[in-house]
Amino acid sequence: MMPTQDSIPNNKIIPEIIEKEAIMALSYYPELKDTPITFKFKDQIKKSTMQAQPTWTSFFKRSKNREYIILISRKIQIENEAFTIKDIPSDVIVGWLGHELGHVMDYSDRNNFGMLIFGFKYLFSKMHIKEVERTADTIAVAHGMGDYILQTKNFILDHANISEHYKKRIRSFYMSPEEVMELINKGKLEEAATAE
Repeated sequence: MMPTQDSIPNNKIIPEIIEKEAIMALSYYPELKDTPITFKFKDQIKKSTMQAQPTWTSFFKRSKNREYIILISRKIQIENEAFTIKDIPSDVIVGWLGHELGHVMDYSDRNNFGMLIFGFKYLFSKMHIKEVERTADTIAVAHGMGDYILQTKNFILDHANISEHYKKRIRSFYMSPEEVMELINKGKLEEAATAE
């Protein structure tokens, strides 16, 4: 069933332009029902299109009391033309948001000290960035968002106007479409085995 405006909890702040997609992505994460999350556009996010993080005011709160913000870049890295959120297919946006919500799930399992170490390592370790991004993909697929994640990756890697520099970063730090397919198929096999 398609989520509606009435299903937006008071603890979620969502810009109207991505309302439908954000509600759909959130519907795959019932565990985040009571977690305050703000979706917010930003003119530019360094090296990224979206970024999930705890709010500064809640960073040192207990994990169950944290609030999160998902920043969304107004423009995607491009070659020669403007490329904004309006140019992206709806299912691709759902996949992108689903990946970011995977980060929120990952953060919610970490205590304050763990978050500090996490942030420090993210700044200085490429291996840690790769581990974190792959974990978010894995969480999203485990929550049933595999097809959306796959569409997002294919959109980025197959789109002629997205810069090769950005695509290279995606290939370096994130799961490939083939790896996502493997996870999806593994999940289906496990479901079938459980049903028997």
